[in-house]
Amino acid sequence: MKLDKGKRIVGADRAAVSESFAERYASGESIRSLAAESGRSYGFVQSVLKDAGVTFRSRGGARTSQKAESHSGEPDATS
Repeated sequence: MKLDKGKRIVGADRAAVSESFAERYASGESIRSLAAESGRSYGFVQSVLKDAGVTFRSRGGARTSQKAESHSGEPDATS
């Protein structure tokens, strides 16, 4: 859904955008992807989601690196 840049979104239009963004965010889309697709800023999308009562995910998601795994207390194969 492409939105006009700089145009105020209020009333029923804002409610519709809010519902759409909230559903898509809940299904796994990022705020950045919602912003890019809609042509609006990250801050706008975040504000709309906050107004919709969305619980935000933590930043960055789950990350596992080989370095972290090698510090598990177990000797690695090179020792």
